[in-house]
Amino acid sequence: MSELMLIEPSKELETSAMQYRNEFIEYGELQINGSCGFFHYSNYDEWLDNVTLAHKKETSFIHVPATTYFAVRKADNKIVGSIQLRHELSDELKIHGGHIGYGVCPSERGKGYGTEQLSLVLEKARELHISRVMISCDKNNTASAKVAINNDGKLEWEGYDEEDGYIQIYWIDLI
Repeated sequence: MSELMLIEPSKELETSAMQYRNEFIEYGELQINGSCGFFHYSNYDEWLDNVTLAHKKETSFIHVPATTYFAVRKADNKIVGSIQLRHELSDELKIHGGHIGYGVCPSERGKGYGTEQLSLVLEKARELHISRVMISCDKNNTASAKVAINNDGKLEWEGYDEEDGYIQIYWIDLI
């Protein structure tokens, strides 16, 4: 049975979402993967507008439709992760980013939440009839690689990218 549920960001989640964001800041991290840039927004409503704009290709800053979710623990409704599903790949995303970006708050890492939230979003990808998803991660981010592998990710490329450094690209077949 799943410990998590995926919930799209809403005004009702503002307090817990800001707590989630603040934890990354308190831990000295400089980004929140899979969050549609949440780290860079101190104003929740502005960020929420950006998340809504990302739903449509025409208004998405990455030029593809994308849905952002919070991974919420059912037992206590705590946001433990964020994950973004990009419904298609642009030329840029084929090199930097892929279909899915994900993050888990620092205090909840190592508990399997990354693997579970990816599994849940893969179901969303299937509903969108995406047959294969790409995930990229820094080569030294073994936790992120393990999340992809735990969801049947196959390493298809590893190398140096001028923008991102040493990266790995995993593909997951959904059909």
